[in-house]
Amino acid sequence: MADDELKRFLALMAEHDLEEMEVEQAGLRVRFRKRAARAMPVTTGGPPAEAEGGAPPAPARGDPGGAPGPRVLRAPIVGTVYRAPAPDEEPFVEVGARVRKGQVLCLIEAMKLMHEIDAEEDGTVVAIFIENGQAVEYGERLLAIDPARESAS
Repeated sequence: MADDELKRFLALMAEHDLEEMEVEQAGLRVRFRKRAARAMPVTTGGPPAEAEGGAPPAPARGDPGGAPGPRVLRAPIVGTVYRAPAPDEEPFVEVGARVRKGQVLCLIEAMKLMHEIDAEEDGTVVAIFIENGQAVEYGERLLAIDPARESAS
């Protein structure tokens, strides 16, 4: 099953507010299921709180609009997120870290493949919404980067 097909199924779930969906195609069976809501992770000096509820999260990796302030990177795929390259290594980034465009921020494992999630612009990490080993859904918040803080010393 191609990524485009998986994204289409996830969009159908969101559009019709489905809790669970199972699809079988060419002998491959995939089950999609929403997780129960979790408590918000603790962040330091993070972006303003986003309103919970309302419209479903945007599927884009970053928040659109170009407005000044922190940009939220969102999961482009469903999978398991890893904050470090290996269990015994330090995380790729922490809150307060300066990052450069293209720098690896975390990994998402999906269907036994590792996908690097890179910074889309230079800036400073102001919030981390994920924990190592956490399952993430398409469009779920990963990190927030403030490009305005990039030049601060």
